[in-house]
Amino acid sequence: MTAEAGAAFFAARFGVDAQRCDELLGRALERGGDYADLFFEYSEQRRLALSEQQVRTAGSTVLQGLGVRVVSGESVGYAYTEQLDPASLRAAVDTAASVAKSGAPLVVPVRRVPVAQQYPAALALAEPAGALALLERADAAARAAGSSIRNVEVDLSQQARQILVATSEGRLAGDSQPMVRLVVSALSERDGDRQQGFEGKAGRAGLEFFSGERAAEAMGRRAAEEAIRQHEAVEAPAGFLPVVLAAGQSGVWLHEAVGHGLEADFNRRGLSTYSGRIGQQVASPLVTVVDDGTVPGLNGSLNVDDEGQEPRLNVLIERGVLRGYMHDWQSARGYGLPASGNGRRQDFRHAPMPRMTTTYTLAGETPPEEIIRAVDYGVYCVSFSGGQVDIASGDYTFATLEAYLIEHGRITAPIRTVNLIGNGPDSLTRVTLVGNDLQISEIAGMCGKGGKGAQWVPVGVGLPTVLVDGITVGGTKR
Repeated sequence: MTAEAGAAFFAARFGVDAQRCDELLGRALERGGDYADLFFEYSEQRRLALSEQQVRTAGSTVLQGLGVRVVSGESVGYAYTEQLDPASLRAAVDTAASVAKSGAPLVVPVRRVPVAQQYPAALALAEPAGALALLERADAAARAAGSSIRNVEVDLSQQARQILVATSEGRLAGDSQPMVRLVVSALSERDGDRQQGFEGKAGRAGLEFFSGERAAEAMGRRAAEEAIRQHEAVEAPAGFLPVVLAAGQSGVWLHEAVGHGLEADFNRRGLSTYSGRIGQQVASPLVTVVDDGTVPGLNGSLNVDDEGQEPRLNVLIERGVLRGYMHDWQSARGYGLPASGNGRRQDFRHAPMPRMTTTYTLAGETPPEEIIRAVDYGVYCVSFSGGQVDIASGDYTFATLEAYLIEHGRITAPIRTVNLIGNGPDSLTRVTLVGNDLQISEIAGMCGKGGKGAQWVPVGVGLPTVLVDGITVGGTKR
């Protein structure tokens, strides 16, 4: 199992076993304190990027270290070291422990926690020749899509991450986490009009992930076709209009407009528009929102989170009623609840915080073609380039990558990039139809949180076709 592989890796390579973890945790709580945990990480990463049919980026990195957290009341001490020798480990523990001044420390001897397996163990990273061949196939397919294609950029990232988490509550959980990510960008030019198309996918696997519909050739072709199609795009309408969100990748809208507001740290501090609203109606009765870290192989899935907890399917909004938040250990403790498996961090240099894994809305009962027919004039959004949300108010802004007009119940012309401007809680109440076609996207999504020094973690999104009866569309057509 991947959990066994992760734990065995640190024991064999650095001599970090259950006994060493017990010693360090005992030292962390010598001065008192309520809780301590250790997060060991060893990560190998490779990146290869192609532009103008030449290699523009090629590199590999190794990241290793230990992050130590000690909690005393509401105070948190955090320290890390990039050296895993005994003296460096003890020094990091002592630094984090300085936050605790009194108390009766309790350390439970750690025991291995069995966990479910959502993906294969971290694989050996592909050699440069195999990676380059993959990039060249995507490049060739994109260029073959049309004579207007002027440039193609293909970016491949691979990661093999080993982690080990030990807590003063007695948990010892390891994991071996693979990740592969491919992004293709194509530039098309006609009579001075330049348009770009994008296609990106990621999963917890090796290069074999890019086969079938995810083949590099298919991804290159789709990116080029999107760029070419934009030459025919018309001006986007402006105003408060019905918006249909397509199944799959448009789940980015849900992630930004709703998901961040349901992370427990914001709510515990009263910073979210959803603070103190558990049990209240916050969305249309057609809407059930979940966060699920257990979907096999997905970008956002985990065998264990970065606090050693098993991820699960967490129901956040059920038939429009707010049922709960996403928790890490600290927020769960504040609410008197068990952790939800959402404690995540970018790497050992950062303390964990509540983060999404794969967030999506459950399917409804309406066929997607009926949803389109229900709109006389509006916008159909297939994908987004990203967005921003104000957690306190729920106000959001999104830029579309691929969108179309809906006229008299039919999808017609593609439209130029347009911003959607709305409010998450308001938009959720305006959902009038939910499709029976839920799709979990394999988007190569990375989510940032924490302001200027944001932590970035891989996430997943999903959505059935959804009709929101009104969102402000920032188009240019009068």
